[in-house]
Amino acid sequence: MHLTLRQLKVFESVARHLNYTRAAEELHLTQPAVSMQVKQLEESLGVALFEQLGKRIHLTETGQEVLTYARSINQQLDELETELNRIKGLSGGKLRISVATTANYFIPTLLGTFSRRYPDVTVTLDVTNRETLLRQLSENTVDLVIMGQPPAEADVEAVAFMDNPLVVVAPPDHSLAGRKKIPLARLQEETFLVREPGSGTRIAMERFFNERGMHLNTGMEVGSNEAIKQSVQAGLGLGLLSRATIEQELELKRLVVLDIADFPIMRHWYVVHRKGKRLSATAEAFKRFMRAEADTLLDAKMTKPPIAPQAKLN
Repeated sequence: MHLTLRQLKVFESVARHLNYTRAAEELHLTQPAVSMQVKQLEESLGVALFEQLGKRIHLTETGQEVLTYARSINQQLDELETELNRIKGLSGGKLRISVATTANYFIPTLLGTFSRRYPDVTVTLDVTNRETLLRQLSENTVDLVIMGQPPAEADVEAVAFMDNPLVVVAPPDHSLAGRKKIPLARLQEETFLVREPGSGTRIAMERFFNERGMHLNTGMEVGSNEAIKQSVQAGLGLGLLSRATIEQELELKRLVVLDIADFPIMRHWYVVHRKGKRLSATAEAFKRFMRAEADTLLDAKMTKPPIAPQAKLN
């Protein structure tokens, strides 16, 4: 049996996506090159790893078994690289981070500061949804994950580094705008725009109101924070959003935060990784940086003088 580490890496990517094109994009290869690597691996092992059913590919039973070993081998190689980076220090280190879509409103600022301090570190950033973050944690394919609601059932270590208040937003001309201490029950008369099921924000929202025996009227189910903000501005309903996502809209007076009793819903941002994972020197440094400085750096940014008025957009 003759196989290569490259073949195993390509196979693992195809098996994870069950799609040759997505694997090729992830690995920065052409689709024919990916197909050839998988074919050569199958020929070396003397077994079929995938089967075509309709327009989709599926792992064979043997493919599932090979995938288990491929992931174990790739993880050992990652651990070897981590240990070597630890010995060498931060110079030339790599950092693979995945963040929830909401965190992308502030994470570039923090990464910019971190990168200026450690210019030799190569950072790979993936901005994605909660479902993908949980899968990446399960498969141990990233160093660190930034998210708002760590999975209670997963074997992970989570460290809070910053508050993440959730607030109710409305267009400036809404009837509740400017009122003080609006009773929580009053929200039951409004329509809310909500994120997709499984979203951390939606989970927190449903838990908060369920605990108080309240039911909200929900309108559209919206797949992104940007879409919620646009829909709220258009008068289609109220939104529940992380305060970190609406700084620009508040500054430009496109949205307002309603003064609701018992609000905001206070959550936190977390740095998360697999429990027992051997972090590289680079990942350890970034984790320390987030715990020690993230809150202060972002507070300083948000308390800067407002930007000069911009020309009105059509």
